Amino acid sequence: MPLAAVVFDFDGVLADSEPLHLRAFQAALEPHGRQLDEQTYFDRYLGFDDVGAFRAVARDQNWPLSEAELSALVKAKGRHFHDLTAAGEALFPGAADCVRRIAAEVPIAIASGALGGEIEALLDATGLRPLFRTIVAAGDTPQSKPAPDPYLEAVARLRPQIAEPDGRFVAIEDSHWGIASAQSAGLSCLGVAQTYPASALTSADAVVASIADVDLALLHRLTVP
Repeated sequence: MPLAAVVFDFDGVLADSEPLHLRAFQAALEPHGRQLDEQTYFDRYLGFDDVGAFRAVARDQNWPLSEAELSALVKAKGRHFHDLTAAGEALFPGAADCVRRIAAEVPIAIASGALGGEIEALLDATGLRPLFRTIVAAGDTPQSKPAPDPYLEAVARLRPQIAEPDGRFVAIEDSHWGIASAQSAGLSCLGVAQTYPASALTSADAVVASIADVDLALLHRLTVP
């Protein structure tokens, strides 16, 4: 089948922002006397959107959390993340070139658990925003990853814009949660071992070391049954 479009995850694939997300979560939790260490964050909460992550932390720490408190935590985390990213470049080396190469050939989109404003801000700062046909972010679907909803929504938005109506969509992901989401939505999936080692991404259809290693020839091979 021809390659119809490519859907990128954001954090961990294009943006090297997971350490910044962790610091923002930690800053939001600190006034409540709650702690979140690096190992626990990467092992347990990386695949969640902000709402899901705070709910999971509260559950794991036996912390009763009202909807109002949850909303306040999400807003505080967003402010901290904005402050952390405002001054610096957050893309992985080679990410911008990869996006430009692929967008020159097929439509591209993002399906992410990150907040839409955070994604837009980082893409605007690098001049890449116009290359993406659509962005599916936290809150845009009933469920977040590992449910298939974000990728199903991205495909639904892209399909009217593609030149290959019978073509196959390929996702690029960095975690097993994201791979599960993409594959359950019917996409082939390329794993990039930037957040987790390749040994943790064996469920992907193929794995490369970094986003800089992604090329169109590889993506086309993933569309072959």
